[in-house]
Amino acid sequence: MFFVYLIYLIGILVFLVMILLSVAFMILLERSVLSYIQVRKGPNKVGFVGVIQSFGDAIKLFISEQGFPAFSNMSVYYFSPVLAMLAMIMVWVIVYLGSGVVSFNFPLLFLFCCLSLGVYVLMGSGWASNSNYALLGAVRGVAQTISYEVSLILLVLSVILLMRSFSLFDLSLNQEVLWFVFAFLPIFYCWLVTMLAETNRTPFDFSEGESELVSGFNIEYGSGGFALLFLAEYGMIIFMSFLVGYIFLGGMDWIFLVNLKGLFFCFVFLWVRGTLPRFRYDKLMELVWKGILPVSLNFLLIYAGFGLVGLVL
Repeated sequence: MFFVYLIYLIGILVFLVMILLSVAFMILLERSVLSYIQVRKGPNKVGFVGVIQSFGDAIKLFISEQGFPAFSNMSVYYFSPVLAMLAMIMVWVIVYLGSGVVSFNFPLLFLFCCLSLGVYVLMGSGWASNSNYALLGAVRGVAQTISYEVSLILLVLSVILLMRSFSLFDLSLNQEVLWFVFAFLPIFYCWLVTMLAETNRTPFDFSEGESELVSGFNIEYGSGGFALLFLAEYGMIIFMSFLVGYIFLGGMDWIFLVNLKGLFFCFVFLWVRGTLPRFRYDKLMELVWKGILPVSLNFLLIYAGFGLVGLVL
């Protein structure tokens, strides 16, 4: 029994190391894609064609001097980046436990609980920094999170009600004949928009608007604290990219195809960043409350009716 738990522990540690490595290469991919979009040179000096540029940046961040903002709440200030990293790791555990190593019956329900922790990261880092820029970024980020997470849950709930399960395995089994992207096409489009807002990415990166807030809620962070926030953000981007494939594009089918779909949606994140300008804040509120929320509610009722008909039959 001891060796079984040891193998589980080693597997989890290797899994976490792979996540951090994927974040490093995701940052390198972003810088390279943006350089092609903007017709300029990307990272190409550190290592072979710049392949270890991200690792050099990480070392530079972690060995930099840590600042101490005056009159800040130190305990919350230091714990917020750790909570961001912890929330990112917890959502990735869904994929690890859902792969059959350990029984996990309600991964999608657990996902919603983990995503809600992002609000506390924004509030804690923005308020505890004792900076007006950070506080404004946190207020905007929290209002944004409350707006789109309602629609986010309702969109996934339509899928859950139709297949009557919270399991990732059932997501795969129900898509053996037809991928959900064809049955839930309007929900798929709404999910893509909400996914960009969930990860604070362009064109919805209002909590980090450098044009008006310098860097938003994380402006007072440097060194390791900023690195943890940065790792958490990109880890969530990679996870959400793979989650789209799990929910709408066949589930956990061939491992090569799963990775290909995840990589494609990672590229979509970068493509959108290099193409679209930032929205106005009120435009996002209008889009979420007057556009995506009514659509998600209407389709929730439709697919709930389909689910009841299927249950009766």
